[in-house]
Amino acid sequence: MKYHMLFNPKSNNGHGSEEVEKAVEKLTSGKSPAPEIIKQDITAIDIRQYIPDKTAADDVIFICGGDGTLNRFVNDTDGLEINRRIDYYATGTGNDFFRDLGIEKGNIAEDIGKYITNLPKVTVKGKTYRFFNNVGFGIDGYCSEVGDKERAAGKTKINYAGIAIKGLLFHFKPANAVVTIDGKKTEYKKVWLAPTMKGRFYGGGMMPVPTQDRNAADGSLSVLVWHGSGKLKTLMIFPNIFKGEHLKATKYCESFSGKKIHVSFDRPCALQIDGETLLDVTEYSVEA
Repeated sequence: MKYHMLFNPKSNNGHGSEEVEKAVEKLTSGKSPAPEIIKQDITAIDIRQYIPDKTAADDVIFICGGDGTLNRFVNDTDGLEINRRIDYYATGTGNDFFRDLGIEKGNIAEDIGKYITNLPKVTVKGKTYRFFNNVGFGIDGYCSEVGDKERAAGKTKINYAGIAIKGLLFHFKPANAVVTIDGKKTEYKKVWLAPTMKGRFYGGGMMPVPTQDRNAADGSLSVLVWHGSGKLKTLMIFPNIFKGEHLKATKYCESFSGKKIHVSFDRPCALQIDGETLLDVTEYSVEA
């Protein structure tokens, strides 16, 4: 048995290559003989060819990266019969998938295949993607957009909470939205957030809908619609999202459950899928 360690050098603000050595140490420490490990930059290969051509049935696919790396893996392997054990070592900045599983960074999540099959799909601008954590639309997409710009400018530590606060006060303007869940359409004014959640967490620990269960038997998803509040009121409530207590502000924060979700804004905004940013989006559709 071999471990094919597929790592993303760009994860953890460009420190992914360093983090992968910690994963190697975790796998080999105290083991004699040490397992055979093949390190491979996941961004430099065609994963659909690599798995059938380079791995055997009893080999382990070992993914090292953040939530964005997992998103890349599940989309690049969409429709591929993997039939290999898949382990995961989180080296990202948010690591919300790990957080949802109750696993602390520095540990290994073994055999995660059950979590990355039968995933929901989101369609944006005519293209369909799988996602395993969330689709964020509103100020969360704005935060991803600004974070990408800061990273491209060479900044190594991205403070998404700080970006959100500045956005709330100065830069991000809420949109009017139409939200349709399983055929029921509702119009909202001044929408700050309208994410669809497969897991409980996003943005490094925020809980838009704390009751969401990624293992729900019917595959249902949760939607948060944060609407109607002014800047200062939104800023006052916002810190509570890290505990899921923002939903106590029932006048502004509503949550729903469903399988077919469509969200449209009356102006273009950035959207993020598991932390990967898409710009100038006016609508998205999700199917569980």
